[in-house]
Amino acid sequence: MFKMPQLVTEQQVAYPESYYTATAGSVESLPPLDGKEQADVCVIGGGFTGLSAALNLAELGLDVVLLEAERVGFGASGRCGGLIGSGQRKDVLETEELFGYRQSRLLWDMAELAKQEIRDRVARHGIDCDLQKGQLIGVHSKRYLGYSAEYADVLAERYAYPDCHALDREGTRAMVASDDFLEGFFDPNAATIHPLRYTLGIAAAAREAGVRIYESSRVTGYTRSDPATVSTAAGSVEAAFVVLACNGYLGRLEPRVADRIIPINNFMIATEPLGEERAYSLISGRFGVHDSRFIVNYFRLSDDHRLLFGGGKNYRVGFPSDIAGFVRPYMLKVFPQLADVAIDYAWGGTLSVTANGLPHFGRLEPNLYFAQGYSGHGISTANYAGKLIAEAIAGRAAQFDVFAGLPTKPFPGGTLFRYPGMVLGMLYYSLKDRL
Repeated sequence: MFKMPQLVTEQQVAYPESYYTATAGSVESLPPLDGKEQADVCVIGGGFTGLSAALNLAELGLDVVLLEAERVGFGASGRCGGLIGSGQRKDVLETEELFGYRQSRLLWDMAELAKQEIRDRVARHGIDCDLQKGQLIGVHSKRYLGYSAEYADVLAERYAYPDCHALDREGTRAMVASDDFLEGFFDPNAATIHPLRYTLGIAAAAREAGVRIYESSRVTGYTRSDPATVSTAAGSVEAAFVVLACNGYLGRLEPRVADRIIPINNFMIATEPLGEERAYSLISGRFGVHDSRFIVNYFRLSDDHRLLFGGGKNYRVGFPSDIAGFVRPYMLKVFPQLADVAIDYAWGGTLSVTANGLPHFGRLEPNLYFAQGYSGHGISTANYAGKLIAEAIAGRAAQFDVFAGLPTKPFPGGTLFRYPGMVLGMLYYSLKDRL
């Protein structure tokens, strides 16, 4: 039976404090699942993947229930850097080496469709998420000199993507006032968004399409049956299909895929408002920026002229006690001229990575679909994952199967001992970042 959403006090289930929550506008809380429900599809997780799957499924005429353990967009979807890059987490030079040109081109073309899916959703549903265009990659090491020109040429000649261009040091510094970059690569067709506003907009569109969304409804388990029964502390959903869309917040819910990802914590800060002149003296436009480090710094300007800066990771359950103090040195390495600037917001979030940096899609039962492991490239990939899952459930699985066929090995040591090896590996790459 359909239950109309009711307003719940913010104190009952609070979003973590961040610049995004402070600027999200009015946010309606939704009730928890209470009792038994039936649906064609039960989606577990209220982030990009789950909401996209639910919305696309509803538009295909299916009856959908979505269960979210906390709040819609509570996880990485509502806390991330907001950069929407082109292609996959691995660039086309790497995917060509791994899979050959034909498969690499297919992955690139689907990534282009993923970006377009976001643009279309923003326009169709009137989502006010500060969608901006452009992304600059700053090359930080002499080891990567020449990459920008090579990559721009490859995209133009083999991927029908001619608009990117390489920048020398002076050209890069004209766009980003930092001595940290030796050259740059600019992609005018990448994008940035306010991720929480986008997530809330997709949630609103899903509800309008008939999706029943329940917050504060942590799933405790589900049956491997047809139909399946998905259980929470206060209720259950019987559904013909189940979509597992938890990513870095999967925990112990599904051991069969947990060892393919490692949850990692990433952190962001937002400065005090800098004023328009000072803000644009740092970055010449509203495009996103990230560097070529393995442990990436990423940043952009907000619409109220703050610098939003992400940097640093850890692999523990908890966050640093002083997130602002943890991230600030990364920011000052890029922009030492901000030493006098106060930090107004600092927050962290959890994403997941795979061993090879490629997303992990698949089916665990004929009626149980999952997608996870976006490895820091999750906004467009996760949104598109939801669309592809919906199409696969509807019987059109060709694109889903392309991703499901990508090799994703388990981390050595399984879920218990994967962290020590990962930490050693990250220490190795962090040392290489300094060379």
